[in-house]
Amino acid sequence: MATVRLPGLVDVHVHLREPGSEQKEDFAHGTRAALAGGITTVLDMPNNPGAPTITPAALAGKARRAAAGACCDIGFHYGATPDNLDTYPAVESQVFGLKLYLDHTTGTLLVERLESMLAIFAAWPAEKPLLVHAEERTVAAVLGLLAVHPRRVHFCHVSLGAEIELIRGAKARGIAVTCEVAPHHLFLSDADLPRLGPYGLMKPPLRTGADVDALWANLDAVDMIATDHAPHTRAEKEGPTPAYGVPGLQTALPLMLTAVAAGRLTLDRLVELMATTPRRVFGLPAPPDTYIEIDPAARWTIADAGQYTKCGWTPFAGMPVQGQVRRVVLRGAEVVRDGQVLATPGSGRVLLPADSGR
Repeated sequence: MATVRLPGLVDVHVHLREPGSEQKEDFAHGTRAALAGGITTVLDMPNNPGAPTITPAALAGKARRAAAGACCDIGFHYGATPDNLDTYPAVESQVFGLKLYLDHTTGTLLVERLESMLAIFAAWPAEKPLLVHAEERTVAAVLGLLAVHPRRVHFCHVSLGAEIELIRGAKARGIAVTCEVAPHHLFLSDADLPRLGPYGLMKPPLRTGADVDALWANLDAVDMIATDHAPHTRAEKEGPTPAYGVPGLQTALPLMLTAVAAGRLTLDRLVELMATTPRRVFGLPAPPDTYIEIDPAARWTIADAGQYTKCGWTPFAGMPVQGQVRRVVLRGAEVVRDGQVLATPGSGRVLLPADSGR
């Protein structure tokens, strides 16, 4: 078994559901799943149902809970609303970005009025990332706003061929935007929905095969892979109004390694997408003595069994992959060995922008 050493990976877009929806996921389970997938740093989103991170007190409470439960390193994004602009100065040094929801998703943070969007663009420091959930025409709307308020903007979970073409064009004109793509939009399409049923429902939704092909064809314009890890219980998925979202922390790396084995990208490019660029864009220096060891030749099949996420399922169950995590070391401590997570809750660090590399 010949292994290859890679840096610890980063996922800038996860929903660990604590506090407020711990039946779906919590810091301990979600960060174990991250480590099992070779991810040593995650950035958590603010739209927890019932407990959104939209006040300084909510952010402080979330950080306390993460300090007790996280097994990998974790930082946070703050949630934008039309009414919380005056809190930005109190939190901007404690979070890695502000999340602005311009299309419907889990939670209640949707911002629809143009006046509110303009105010949020102006209020958040221009040098810090403003992450946007934007789909279809709202992608174009955000790019238009940048003509009035130049600033750093990061597009989350790009899923359409038309979206990546717009973003590519904006970059060519020197507009300061970055973007991410989720593995489920690279490896699944709407053709999988009959098989997956409610387990394939997510926001943005699965797109056509042509859109999947367009994302792969424009991978050079993509800055990072981010999972949008968004677990729900089986009961929530199979109920009368199925919840949107799928888990992805543990499966992202083997899926991308499979793409490397198929010649769709190089291993160096994978490291850029899943480690180097996320750290650069979000100001996350690499912690010392931190790395993962993979077996790029290992062939296996993803299964629901063995998933560390609390929800206990994956939309990729039954998919054959090539490439497997053998070992993860975080700041000199072995935290994963051959699929077994050894880290204990509270051993991860809560990160701040100023000291995230320590």
